[in-house]
Amino acid sequence: MNVALWIVQGLLALAYLFAGAMKATQPLESLGKSMNWVHAVPLGFVRFIGVAELLGALGLVLPLATGILPWLTVAAAVGLIVVQVGAAIFHVSRQETSKVPINLVLLILAVFVAYGRTGIAPL
Repeated sequence: MNVALWIVQGLLALAYLFAGAMKATQPLESLGKSMNWVHAVPLGFVRFIGVAELLGALGLVLPLATGILPWLTVAAAVGLIVVQVGAAIFHVSRQETSKVPINLVLLILAVFVAYGRTGIAPL
């Protein structure tokens, strides 16, 4: 189970590194082409989400890999769960239901990591 958890953590980290880097660094006009929701919120909030996703990605891997404060891996997974619940609610409120399945997949994977690192294959 430990191997499966590491694989999921790595894939989630890559996904959040990519998405977070885009939101944290790309101009709003560029982001708006693929993420039309960014025009509905302040730019600072888009940047905040990007930084949160970047930190979450790092938190999924680095603490456990280095053995330094490994409980932060669970905390990062829980933080990303919160991000995805918020994203799903936001998309539903805007009738963007086609985006919700992606949120649900990321949510389920983050729940798997959080539960797995506390219950199945604890730190």
